[in-house]
Amino acid sequence: MSLPPLVEPGPALSTEQVRRYSRHLILPDVGPSGQRRLGNARVLVIGAGGLGSPALMYLAAAGVGTLGVLDADTVDETNLQRQVIHGQSDLGRPKVDSAADRIREVNPYVTVRRHPVRLDSGNVLEIFRDYDLVLDGTDNFPTRYLVNDACTLLGLPEVWGSIFRFDGQVSVFWAEHGPTYRDLFAAPPPPGAVPSCAEGGVLGALCAAIGSMMATEAIKLICGIGSPLIGRLLVFDALELSWREVSVRRNPELSPVTELVDYEEFCGLPPSPAAVAGAALPAGTIDVHTLHRMLADRDAGRGDFVLVDVRELFEREIVAIPGAISIPTQAFLSGEALDRLPPGRVVLHCKSGGRSAQALAALHAAGRTDAVHVAGGVLAWVREIEPDKPTY
Repeated sequence: MSLPPLVEPGPALSTEQVRRYSRHLILPDVGPSGQRRLGNARVLVIGAGGLGSPALMYLAAAGVGTLGVLDADTVDETNLQRQVIHGQSDLGRPKVDSAADRIREVNPYVTVRRHPVRLDSGNVLEIFRDYDLVLDGTDNFPTRYLVNDACTLLGLPEVWGSIFRFDGQVSVFWAEHGPTYRDLFAAPPPPGAVPSCAEGGVLGALCAAIGSMMATEAIKLICGIGSPLIGRLLVFDALELSWREVSVRRNPELSPVTELVDYEEFCGLPPSPAAVAGAALPAGTIDVHTLHRMLADRDAGRGDFVLVDVRELFEREIVAIPGAISIPTQAFLSGEALDRLPPGRVVLHCKSGGRSAQALAALHAAGRTDAVHVAGGVLAWVREIEPDKPTY
């Protein structure tokens, strides 16, 4: 499928810009008019992380005139293994600030718009209206569905990428010309069924492969060249170093998008910690301070329970809560854990609370209704109880 250029050409190039973009200008499919289109384009990149980093730098180098960077997080050490737009000196800085500095260093002709906010149904349409194209490099399902629906309502093309461990995916969704993210994934997976990169890990160099593909698709759409990945999903296996293509078609049974919804609720997720700040924890949940007191009481012989770490063994090698035994989440989902658990009350924990909630639901379904899990998992434990321990 070939499409017309997404934007009109901008002003004539200066002498300095002709020198800078000379390798584009001698490409027959780009040329001066294509470069002027790039300079006139407004592209929003959601997430200045693993995928956003290479995409932003290549779009900046290509001469995209306006780049929006949307990210509410700050830079921490765990980012530096793959988020190459940030460096050691950026630790603790807002990612939008760090990314903006790097973009300006790559290309001073680019205007950078910073959006240090979390995207939600209340702000997404207002933000998106100022752009011609959206790149989605996020790592959670509520935001992916939100981005898809907002782009559908506004008629915007969306370049989407996803990474996990050694695998990556990339496609282009545009309701006016083909299928959307909802056609590919009509319903979100059950909460916790798909680990995040923070839980499952990701090969740093994989981000470069997928992020650069996303930038390539954006340039093609802006200039109206080649065949964009509309109706096609590319799947990359870094271990085999292979690409395969999957066709994506419109789902005739899919209801049209007419409004934005509560995407946390749509994906079956509990309210975020910020939303429940000061509120009582849900039934079956304790915080790390309660666990700390329980462990002290157990050590003093004033109480007894079984603390179970449901993470994988290699995660325990990085950091662990003292006094826990190891039974991975999958053993709870398969029922095998029921035979391995000693009698008595059970307290479950994982990295951040998602997998332990899954294991807890399985225990409750099996009749162990006195079991509880720890909100925030080992990350909350390190943050609140043992801050000298590492996190990942």
